[in-house]
Amino acid sequence: MEFCLSLIILLPILGGALIALAGSGLHRRFSGLAACGAVGGAFAASLAAFLGYRNPVTVQTGRWLSIFDLSAPFSLTYDPLAAVMCLMVTFVSGLILVYSVAYMAGEADHARFFSLMSLFVGAMLLLVLAGNLPLMFLGWEGVGFCSYALIGFWYGEERNATAGRKAFLVTRIGDVAFSVAIFWLFTLSGTVSVSTVNGMAAALPAGVVTAVGFLLLGGAMGKSAQIPLMVWLPDAMAGPTPVSALIHAATMVTAGVYLLIRFFPLIGSSATVCAAIAVTGALTAFYAASCALAQRDIKRILAYSTMSQIGYMMLGVGSGALTAATFHLVEHSFYKALLFLGAGCVITALRHEQDIFRMGGLRRSMPGTYWPFLAGAACLAGLPLTGGFFSKDGILEAVFARGGALYLSLYAVGIFTAFLTVVYTFRMVYVVFHGGGREVPGGAHLMERILVPLALLGLFGEFMNLPDYLGRGGWLEGFLSFPGDGGRQMLPLGSEISLQVIAAAIAVGGLLLARARYGDGRWRQREPESRDGLRGFLANGWYIDELYRVLFVEPFLGIARLLRDPVEEGVVVPLPDRICAMVADGGRFLAKWSCGRVSVYLASFAAGGALLLGYLAWLLF
Repeated sequence: MEFCLSLIILLPILGGALIALAGSGLHRRFSGLAACGAVGGAFAASLAAFLGYRNPVTVQTGRWLSIFDLSAPFSLTYDPLAAVMCLMVTFVSGLILVYSVAYMAGEADHARFFSLMSLFVGAMLLLVLAGNLPLMFLGWEGVGFCSYALIGFWYGEERNATAGRKAFLVTRIGDVAFSVAIFWLFTLSGTVSVSTVNGMAAALPAGVVTAVGFLLLGGAMGKSAQIPLMVWLPDAMAGPTPVSALIHAATMVTAGVYLLIRFFPLIGSSATVCAAIAVTGALTAFYAASCALAQRDIKRILAYSTMSQIGYMMLGVGSGALTAATFHLVEHSFYKALLFLGAGCVITALRHEQDIFRMGGLRRSMPGTYWPFLAGAACLAGLPLTGGFFSKDGILEAVFARGGALYLSLYAVGIFTAFLTVVYTFRMVYVVFHGGGREVPGGAHLMERILVPLALLGLFGEFMNLPDYLGRGGWLEGFLSFPGDGGRQMLPLGSEISLQVIAAAIAVGGLLLARARYGDGRWRQREPESRDGLRGFLANGWYIDELYRVLFVEPFLGIARLLRDPVEEGVVVPLPDRICAMVADGGRFLAKWSCGRVSVYLASFAAGGALLLGYLAWLLF
């Protein structure tokens, strides 16, 4: 087991390091194959560890931090949650990297791309397997750095570099909250072991648990792009499409959800923290779904959909339905990777066109992309009998089962957001693939073949966690075995079926509305360029970016301009020159004592002797 766990982390990290060291001297084909091989090897090691799993284990592979009373060895913890996450991350990332070999075939800087992609996967796996807080934070910051570098991969264009910086700076806010929680937990417990910290809930005051829970929620808000730290994710589409797929499906945004699930034994005892997590998830899900309704860029639509689906996962965690949240996380990774890679096929075929209203009719010329993309859209929309339907419905059932005014209100928000999800998803499908449009050459067959296994996993992923009344197929629930996990079993059979019927009716209703408005090219009869009124409000993300600019950016720039002349120009800039001048003047003054005249040396000697005698006299008397 220790060997397998070491390989899971080391292969992607060493692969990325070797590609970076070889640089552009490595043939582009070999750089891609090296990254694919490293992540593929990590998947094989993950599968071997999964098949050999019997009980949770913690292995120490080496020493790392050890100073005073802080001891943080390089320890890895493997339990059911880590097993599921490792399999998902390595499998989905491996497919994305294989796709990237074809997608990035014409890219000159191939070594940097594949090196960062491999390191990205390694950092996420380190975060998942870390047995102590500093090691987890190392992986946490690793995915942050790699996302910054990959979002701004085409840094020659200023907007791409700005998007990378924006992602880095906004997520740093959450990282500060997470780091404060780490220091606080170490101060309270004297240890940084994740398992030990999780076992402290009963020994800590309720107020401390609540405060730590809010700090961890702040960290999750940054990484998982939840309100109010969600503004970086739509702009993160500046990177290559495989980067977007990796960030949204297997790494980065799922890290925040994983963090809260991992520490739920500690923070789950606080009803206030659970309610805050649930409210954050529900509001983010609704906010992002409403914004997706008015987007024109196909990748921004998918970005807002990711934000919304992560909101559902947060809603599940806040409701105590950890299995349902994990199930949706895994299922989402399949169909979201599929949708982004399918969008990449469309963008490539249309020579990097991303405006959906400049597409249309691609169903006939790109059937190899259309049918898998349609399967992914059905999963995202939660159409009945798809994996996305059962995973999302499990969360909504758990929220409903909690009862009370708050959670019933959150259920209403969740079910209405599900309706919006169907509308914006099939708006995208109808506008891009249906109706009349220009003919394009056949899609890239290698890239399209990658879509097939993801489509199958998305459509039939429900077999991982079927409801009991469909054959007791809840394998995932039995394997994860979260203590006190909320979910389906809390509802009577009749209530469970009724809620699923309501969810199915909502999905079908949204599909009919999308078809009535956008089917058969009806959207061409309207003015899609309009950005006035509600459409403009939603298209600009409720103007949250503008609000932040007014509240934070402009005051900061104003203070900077105010201090520029008296502080920067008056002190900071001339300070080095003044220091140099003082040193030079001091040197010239001392040089006068080295004139070669004996009388000067004798006078200096006498003066020094007098000072010494005076000092001794002061000490004695």
